[in-house]
Parts: sequence; structure tokens; C-alpha cells
Amino acid sequence: MEEYDRLDAAFYDYYSTGLKGDVDFYVTEALVAGSPVLEIGCGTGRITLPIAEAGIRIIGLDRSPSMLEVARQKLSALDPQVQERVELVLGDMRDFSFEERFKLIIIPYRAFLYMYTPEDQRQALTCIREHLAEGGRLIFNIFDPRLDIIASRFGSLGSALTMEQEFIHPVNGNRVVVWDTRQYDPEKQMLEQYFIFEEIDAEGVVVSKRYVPLSLRYIYRYEMQHLLELCGYQIDALYGDFDRSAFHHGGEQIWVVRKRRS
Repeated sequence: MEEYDRLDAAFYDYYSTGLKGDVDFYVTEALVAGSPVLEIGCGTGRITLPIAEAGIRIIGLDRSPSMLEVARQKLSALDPQVQERVELVLGDMRDFSFEERFKLIIIPYRAFLYMYTPEDQRQALTCIREHLAEGGRLIFNIFDPRLDIIASRFGSLGSALTMEQEFIHPVNGNRVVVWDTRQYDPEKQMLEQYFIFEEIDAEGVVVSKRYVPLSLRYIYRYEMQHLLELCGYQIDALYGDFDRSAFHHGGEQIWVVRKRRS
């Protein structure tokens, strides 16, 4: 079963809007690197398409057919020259194969956290390294775990149901309220999250309710550093935010690495 089915993918851009500054950051890095770029976990094209619009040829890889379908719909509305720069491919970051080697490979918006085991993580990083051109870089971001939040949402209690946001249904115009609850398992380093979508009609009646699970395996800073070094990378930079400020606990881990020369 894929993480996002058709309805989840159609809603995705309305409730999952990214992190402040992440699009500009990745577009800038793509312009510095030049074509070709590979984006892993491209989803609905939130970062893929701006990179293509900036003049860079890019391949977007994702394992959700429904997310790629949304990306293709968005791509079809763009200028034909932009469309020619984009290839969208169904695939898994642990096991993909392209003849091209890439000057830049990116994994935005914490998509690497879908790797649930050390084996998954090593397999993905090894496959990625094999697809980097000489001097090419891998850039990705994950959240840095905050122990105070993990402690407050540990175990069966989890967190209270919280209203995250609301948006207008893209088809029927009903109001959709997004609720969120999450819990952490410190032993397995797993975050288990539920999004609950309540669709409310003009009379204020809830006409549908949908539960969407999300599981991520969070990674600590030095654990990630060790994993990268183990898989043959050298670290160029670690930022704490998309303004390239220094890493700080509880922010973002934004890694800039390259294939280590043998």
C-alpha cells in the first residue's frame, strides 16, 4: 500500500506546505550545480517544478503513483519548455537505476525519514552515492529531534488532538478541517502521526471524516553523521535552517555532502 492514495495526494498541497525558505534554498543549490538534478521524494512537484522553471533539467523520483499523478497535472499547465526539462519516475530511493550521473541529488522535506531501518538507510545512501557525478553533492534535510517534545508525547497517550489548519475542498468547495495527533517511540525512534480530515458542508455538518497515518523514523545529528561517513560521504556543511545558519538543537538538519574519494 502506498503512503498516499488518490484523495490524500489531492489534499497534500493544501495541508503540507513545506518549510520556510526550503524552495528557494533548493532552487539556488540546483542553479549552482547545473543540470542534471535528481530529486528523491518529489511528491507533487512542490520543489521539482520551481527548479525546472529556473532552467534546470530535473528528474523527480517518488514511490507514490498518486503523488506523481498530481505532479504531472501541475506540470501540464506549465510552459512547454519547462515541461521538457522534467521527467517524473516511479521508484524507490533504496533501489533505482539511471544511466545519468547527477551533479546534485536532493531529498527535500524530510523524505529520508521514510527509511525505517538502518538497512533501508544504508541501501538508499549507497544507491544515491553510485548516481553522483564526480564532485556531485547530495543535499537533504530532516528534523532534529527535540527530547522535550518526545518526552511529552511518549507512549500510548501520545498528544492531544490539535487543529492544524483548514482549507477549501478543491472539488466541492466544502470546508476541510485538518486535525493532528502524534506519538513517539524513543526505543524505535519512530514518530507515529495521524492526520484527520473533517469535511464540513455549508450547514456545518461533518459529511466525511478521513484518517491518514504517517510514520517517520527520526535520526539524531551524530547518528546521521556516522551513517553518512559509513556510506562513503564526506560532509561539506550542516545547516540548522534554510538561511544557512549554524546547526542548533531542535531545528533542522540540512546536510550538504559529497561522495568521498577512494
